[in-house]
Amino acid sequence: MAMPTIKHIRAFTVRGGGADYHDQGGGHWIDDHIATPMSRYPEYRQSRQSFGINVLGTLVVEVEASDGTVGFAVTTGGEIGAYIVEKHLARFVEGQLVTDIEKIWDQMYFSTLYYGRKGVVINTISGVDLALWDLLAKVRGEPVHQLLGGAVREELQFYATGARPDLAKEMGFIGGKMPLHHGPAEGEAGLRKNLEMIADMRNRVGDDFWLMLDCWMSLDVNYATRLATAAHAYGLKWIEEALPPDDYWGYAELKRNVPRGMLVTTGEHEATRWGFRLLLEQQCADIIQPDVGWCGGMTELIKISALADAHNVMVVPHGSSVYSYHFVITRHNSPFAEFLMMAPKADKVVPMFNPLLLDEPVPVNGRIKVSELQAPGFGVRLNPECKLNRPYER
Repeated sequence: MAMPTIKHIRAFTVRGGGADYHDQGGGHWIDDHIATPMSRYPEYRQSRQSFGINVLGTLVVEVEASDGTVGFAVTTGGEIGAYIVEKHLARFVEGQLVTDIEKIWDQMYFSTLYYGRKGVVINTISGVDLALWDLLAKVRGEPVHQLLGGAVREELQFYATGARPDLAKEMGFIGGKMPLHHGPAEGEAGLRKNLEMIADMRNRVGDDFWLMLDCWMSLDVNYATRLATAAHAYGLKWIEEALPPDDYWGYAELKRNVPRGMLVTTGEHEATRWGFRLLLEQQCADIIQPDVGWCGGMTELIKISALADAHNVMVVPHGSSVYSYHFVITRHNSPFAEFLMMAPKADKVVPMFNPLLLDEPVPVNGRIKVSELQAPGFGVRLNPECKLNRPYER
């Protein structure tokens, strides 16, 4: 069978949930006084949306093959990402064989090097790359995880990220990760409130349930060390993304400082094999957490994971729905996965990229079986009721 070529690539934007899961309505736990790098300013402490965490919106990338097959993927990038796809990256995609994913990635990355390397440009490249994997798998009539070498286990097990680890335990998750609410600028009173929250949640979930803390880049080494040391009494499994992502030296120091047995994790906002090489070689983390929609896509995540495996470091991707599920189930050094609790009160399991994706699998009793990941591609469809806008139509 002759392999089809890529005829068109199109970029759309959409608002309200989807891949930009911070783009939520009022009253959602994900926007309720969570510590951030902007918490040093009192006027930006209560809401992350107040400083613009939701300004980009979702980017949807579609690639259409010469035989009519369409692959797609979603990420965070919005109109900026759509411009980059249509005005710059399209030249490296259209006309290529659907199998030419490695060459396309290389050309996208090195052609944007002078203004890219990280951030929204790599988010955008990630979206294109994931759409290409979806397209190739659909052309071949198999799920993406089979292209990656096949499943190494029969099911995925998940921990839940949200405001209510106690409810996550009742739902069958193996652990619960909750957001830190108070940063260094809130002083000793804020530190006490953080520890009281951890103590209260440990009392609710009991001794045997994993309890983790997501600090979202908001701390410094001294504060993070004090917090980790004090929280050790409550059996905190790990402290996540405590420092700004460029502070590799701080992460290495923090990893040396934390109590024995507590893990340091990070990488959600890191990108490409070169960024993760620094984290790994400087021994910054016990677990790295690349987001496949932000780190460079599936093509780059494969390389990142291989590096981590050589350093005996686990890879537990940041919650990115089916795009990470198909990867995690193929890797021994990714023994479990993250699920973001997108219900406003974190009191029920709903699809992570709701309402944008249809057929998106969700954990039942904290697990998803590989039999639920057998549809061609990533196995999801775009919801036709979500209004897509193509701002840079060619």
